[in-house]
Amino acid sequence: MKDVENKGSSWISRIAALQDAKTYAELHWEGSFEDYLEIVRKNPKVTRTAFQRIYDMILSHGKTEYIDNKKKLIRYHFFSDEKFGGRDAIFGLDVPLMKLVNVFKSAAQGYGTEKRVILLHGPVGSSKSTIARLLKKGLEEYSKTPEGAAYTFSWTLDKKNPDGAGTVREKMKCPMNEEPLNLIPREWRSKVFSELSSPDNGYSIPDGSELCPACRYVFKDLMTQYKGDFAKVIEHITVNRLVFSEKDRVGIGTFQPKDEKNQDSTELTGDINYRKIAEYGSDSDPRAFNFDGEFNIANRGLIEFVEVLKLDVAFLYDLLGASQEHKIKPKKFPQTDIDEVIIGHTNEPEFKKLETNEFMEALRDRTVKIDIPYITKLSEEVKIYEKDFNSRAIKGKHIAPHTLEMAAMWAVLTRLEEPKKHNLSLLQKLKLYNGKTLPNFTEDNIKELRKEASREGLDGISARYIQDKISNALVSDKGEGCINPFMVLNELEAGLKGHSLINSDDARKRFREMLTSVKQEYEDIVKNEVQRAISADEDAIGKLCGNYIDNIKAYTQKEKVKNKYTGLYEEPDERLMRSIEEKIDIPDSRKDDFRREIMNYIGALAVDGKTFNYRTNERLHKALELKLFEDQKDSIKLKNLVSTVVDKETQEKIDLVKDRLMKNYGYCEICSTDVLNFVASIFARGDAKE
Repeated sequence: MKDVENKGSSWISRIAALQDAKTYAELHWEGSFEDYLEIVRKNPKVTRTAFQRIYDMILSHGKTEYIDNKKKLIRYHFFSDEKFGGRDAIFGLDVPLMKLVNVFKSAAQGYGTEKRVILLHGPVGSSKSTIARLLKKGLEEYSKTPEGAAYTFSWTLDKKNPDGAGTVREKMKCPMNEEPLNLIPREWRSKVFSELSSPDNGYSIPDGSELCPACRYVFKDLMTQYKGDFAKVIEHITVNRLVFSEKDRVGIGTFQPKDEKNQDSTELTGDINYRKIAEYGSDSDPRAFNFDGEFNIANRGLIEFVEVLKLDVAFLYDLLGASQEHKIKPKKFPQTDIDEVIIGHTNEPEFKKLETNEFMEALRDRTVKIDIPYITKLSEEVKIYEKDFNSRAIKGKHIAPHTLEMAAMWAVLTRLEEPKKHNLSLLQKLKLYNGKTLPNFTEDNIKELRKEASREGLDGISARYIQDKISNALVSDKGEGCINPFMVLNELEAGLKGHSLINSDDARKRFREMLTSVKQEYEDIVKNEVQRAISADEDAIGKLCGNYIDNIKAYTQKEKVKNKYTGLYEEPDERLMRSIEEKIDIPDSRKDDFRREIMNYIGALAVDGKTFNYRTNERLHKALELKLFEDQKDSIKLKNLVSTVVDKETQEKIDLVKDRLMKNYGYCEICSTDVLNFVASIFARGDAKE
């Protein structure tokens, strides 16, 4: 028995050792009002408003400035969720997030947006809830840091003993976690605040607000008891560190629509505590009231309204005073001050109802709408799926190269608007947005494309649908240890029939046509990869390059070339030179210029004491690879792969190509075989580009 106890004790001590006692003490700090005033004097920012605190929280994570199509953008690192391993990271929405942060910046400086409801508007699955979750989670973490420290207070009061004999000491927390400086009567504040912190320091202490009804009642009662002696009243105050927590309902509230019969406004502003009416004698005594509505508990922090415009109109009226006046109206009590960020999110159908509802003009006027569209940049969309479907998260199955990319490509295509001019395909537009260059297209053209497509990203397929179909492919029996793009694309197509948000056959037809485009793009990609894997023999490329250089040297100098096998001098091999040059579209009329260009390049290197290497000339390197592939594809007999058993020599060559696919492009044994068979079938159809 003793051994068991010792073992238990050992485990408990090991677990207890994980605790950071110093951090715990800091987060549970308590002190007098005098102690707090000294804290304020040293660091006035502990008194920040909710908007100021959240804006500083976002900036504390850093930012990166970059230029995109001549436009200066900022990426705020806060939205990368690095603290939590990127679990809620936001990708590809830098512009909407910049607009959101600018709202916080304006509100922090008191320019008016602090009196507005922030409304995140966009299609389903566009990260609206994730942004709200990040802000709540970030605020919790920030309040635990020295830079994000906030404080509130509690009262120590004498209360009659239930037995009737004497009194007992009782602690009463401020139910709305108010700023301790609110205890200073308003008419004294300007003088006190100016001495605590001068605007010259770069920060002015906010004016603050009136005490909540419960604290105001206690304050007035004690002032009467002590005949107006403020110093004695403040002796009843204990200031403590305020740590925001959504789970504990401290500084962070969440409200969402429910059935109208089971929901009333007291959920927002608190309700009477009937058990305490007997103790205090009246339902209008604030001590007999629970100031625990979502507006109350979110004071000093943030309240999120989930699907805000689905709320009953009666609830929306509560938002009017809460946003513009920063006041709420608890039942049977006067208007009560609040200091909190109000953020809601909604889908387009509900927002359209708000726009057409003439009775809700006041709410529209008090709303700052931030559009949160779908991602329209392919590389950013891919990051969403790579976050969830990677080798760390997916065990026992390999995801073939380009699988996530092709799914993302289709998703982005469904969100783009057809170009109105420029003679551009939707796929080309996608590539331009993704940073690719196309002949005759400048950054100004891309800006124009974005400007003319005002609703781009507000329609289309959500990332959730893609994630669901990738999951289906992963659990399917068809994969045999590896899933490829066709499995996922087939899942995406099969799901269109029952997709609840696609309400027309024309849309389904258009989305299927986009799937066909994506499959064609995938064919081109894998053909190129197989070609490069086949022609990746460095020795063979080197020999081919040497042969080409010998011939163009003889050609430009009007000499003959010595045949290494016969020893005879022959004319330069025009057929060989043209077969290479045609691979990079050098016309016959420009062959002399190109050949002289190469020879001049080699000569310039020689002058600098450097040796020519084909890898340094990208165009020539590409031409040599394509030529080598053309020469070798028949020797490997790719066409025979789909119909007959290959001989040993060919199999060795195929195995070498598979090894290159696995080493250089991330294929596994299964998908490298599959992709070789697929490309072989293309050549068997005679689709290979000459």
